[in-house]
Amino acid sequence: MDAHIRLSRRHFTGAALTAVGLAATGSIARAAEPAPTAWGPLGPFYPVIRPGDDDFDMTQIKGNAGRALGRVIEVTGRVLDRKGNPVRGAELELWQCNAAGRYAHPGDVASAPLDPNFQGFARLVTGPSGEWRIRTIKPSGYESPIGWRTPHIHFDIKGQQARLITQMYFTEDYATNSKDQLYNMLGDDAVTAMAQQQAEAADRYRWDIVLIES
Repeated sequence: MDAHIRLSRRHFTGAALTAVGLAATGSIARAAEPAPTAWGPLGPFYPVIRPGDDDFDMTQIKGNAGRALGRVIEVTGRVLDRKGNPVRGAELELWQCNAAGRYAHPGDVASAPLDPNFQGFARLVTGPSGEWRIRTIKPSGYESPIGWRTPHIHFDIKGQQARLITQMYFTEDYATNSKDQLYNMLGDDAVTAMAQQQAEAADRYRWDIVLIES
């Protein structure tokens, strides 16, 4: 499966300006392609012990009466190819820390408590229009061996031809995003890794994922 190749925001902007210039001169202009989603590291806490429940709702584990602690959020989006077409049947795995900043992983030695009602991992398959949805809690930021980690959710996406490992960030956390070494390494590509908060509901976000495949 092909590795995901990063494309800078500057390159994307330049392509868009070129298309505008062609239109102005009377040449046939092609629609600008969407910018590919930025790559991100797998991280040390990829789940080694999978929960028995891995559906889209990470706020509750089947068989448990309680619900996860923290602010409940919903994230929706689509998986698209580099031409903006939906990728049907793409497989998504995602994982994150809980509201206290701890992963359910034996390698996480943080003193923050685990949440027995937080699923922490989900496995999804996109629908006909490339759509996907999760219900989870807003992850906390936390200190790590490489410094501060701003709130984020890990994703591993397998399309028809390409695979992308990435991390999704939140636009509202701009103050702490700038303190995160991994976020800062994205540079101009950071915009493609940002979930947009929806105006109609503060607990809803939108994030489309663009793979390098046709």
